[in-house]
Amino acid sequence: MSLKDKVPTLVDTAAQADIHAWRARESWRVFEIMAEFVEAAERLQPIQPAVSIFGSARTPQEHPYYKLTEQVARLLSDAGFSVISGGGPGIMEAANKGAFFGKSPSVGLNIQLPHEQSGNPYQDVSQSFRHFFARKVMFVKHATAYVVMPGGFGTLDELTEALTLIQTGKSRKIPIILVGSAFWGGMVDWFRNILVTEKMIGPDDMNLVQLIDEPQAIVDAIFKYYETRGFEMSPAEREMQFSL
Repeated sequence: MSLKDKVPTLVDTAAQADIHAWRARESWRVFEIMAEFVEAAERLQPIQPAVSIFGSARTPQEHPYYKLTEQVARLLSDAGFSVISGGGPGIMEAANKGAFFGKSPSVGLNIQLPHEQSGNPYQDVSQSFRHFFARKVMFVKHATAYVVMPGGFGTLDELTEALTLIQTGKSRKIPIILVGSAFWGGMVDWFRNILVTEKMIGPDDMNLVQLIDEPQAIVDAIFKYYETRGFEMSPAEREMQFSL
């Protein structure tokens, strides 16, 4: 190989510059993520106890699911729970709206997306995220219970994330309440008849979820879960939360 062949071309040099710029940007992104976690943790610390409510962004205001969510959120807020939602439209808006007119804070964890989701106007505390995973950690970290309304892939993602963290001991056990027997019943049956039967999960894992339809029964189930231990995390649970 001649000396001439060893001299990098302008194209090669430009490509290497692009690679170095990308690597530098990726390194700085770590600091952006750290800042997002720190800011959110500081802002959300005072909202305890809180309940995270999930559900479809596509649910219109006139839909029964919207009205049911609003009712559940209002009951939770009046009972002393801050209500956390994704801050967007649909079920998220219904959750924030119900809490907004209740006694406790309405919290929206908004995600920045290229073409969709603007924050709903019913938020006492509004926190914006660029990264889905940071937002998902805050949903779990600050929740004393999950209330899961009917929804699509995003709702399923949040549900399975919580189930996985609790099942594997990476997060403390909290009530996970699926609202709507007609909507969720088939999935719960599949868990029991397929996942348990095929030994993909243990029989006791079915105790991680409850299926409840009535709004007041949802509030009662959360209080019942904590009546013998209180809402404050134990030292072991606080330590566990650092593994999220």
